[in-house]
Amino acid sequence: MPDIATLTEFLEATGARLNAYDMGRRVDPISRETLLAFERTDRPYPLPLQQQAWLGLLIQDRNHKTEPAIWFIRFPLDEQGKLVLAARDDFMHQLVERLGSTLQASKQDERMQAALEDNPYAFHPKPERMAVFHAKVTALLKQPASRYYEHARAYFSGELGWEQWSFLGYQGIADLAARLDQDGNDHLLSAAIPQLPPPALEALCHCLENERITVEIARELLSRTQEALSGPEPNPRILTACIRGISHGVSHNLKQAMMQAILSHQVSRRSDILAAICGRAWERLLDEETRDQYLQRLADNDQGQPFFNNILSDLLFLPDTREALLSSLRKENRPANLGSAIGEFFNTIKQQ
Repeated sequence: MPDIATLTEFLEATGARLNAYDMGRRVDPISRETLLAFERTDRPYPLPLQQQAWLGLLIQDRNHKTEPAIWFIRFPLDEQGKLVLAARDDFMHQLVERLGSTLQASKQDERMQAALEDNPYAFHPKPERMAVFHAKVTALLKQPASRYYEHARAYFSGELGWEQWSFLGYQGIADLAARLDQDGNDHLLSAAIPQLPPPALEALCHCLENERITVEIARELLSRTQEALSGPEPNPRILTACIRGISHGVSHNLKQAMMQAILSHQVSRRSDILAAICGRAWERLLDEETRDQYLQRLADNDQGQPFFNNILSDLLFLPDTREALLSSLRKENRPANLGSAIGEFFNTIKQQ
């Protein structure tokens, strides 16, 4: 393969059409340009998790003569968040040994599906992630939703009774979230959100975090957040669910309003809430006021210094937030407890 330097080019050379998805922080499409730039180490991976790139690849025969193959692979990242080329090259070497360098897409069906058996770079997503990925792929390919879809629609319409959430199939919820622009689903969900018990709201929001939700849905999630915060003991399950559900939405103002409401409340000292912001709503930390508020809560978290270190390390590894965070960490007028936590963080790094 003298002229093929990337996995993307190798797969496309077989005649395949490739669709890539991040499978780490959210199930989200990755453009060909971004994927190629990452493979060539021109750019860091945009959404690293645990210092790895988690990828879902949909590999289609351009002539539609075979069923698409699906690969889930993860690659280690260096200290700059860029691809460790030795790992990628090792993966491709194993791949070429199994598939051959001149495999044609029309002949690849079973061999492509089996190509990652016993491969150290392959992984199996959690069932919830698989459901979301499947929902997105069937929507992309204009295939029917799963048999759980109509039951999910019936539940979220209120027909079955809100207490019947335990009978829902998670795949149906994922299908519903991936089809917000179909069957009036955006209006269906926005009307349901005020009524949902916490477990149903959690399941829905864990699917919505992967979608560009509408202003209408985001507004209802903000209302659920404000309602929860107004009580004497806010339910953290509702708050973390709403953080995740709104995180990828189109409305900057509503997302910002939710962050300000939560971070202004003492409940935001909780590690689960701070982790939800870090893991799913990290883009909100590009706003300086929100970022400074978050760091103050993080320094005062209910799990102590090790949790502070883990969260800060994760955020500093994200290319979008690294520089902004460093600017906040360098501020001289920060609260004393935050300054102490930052000092401990850097001392820990020096000792490693």
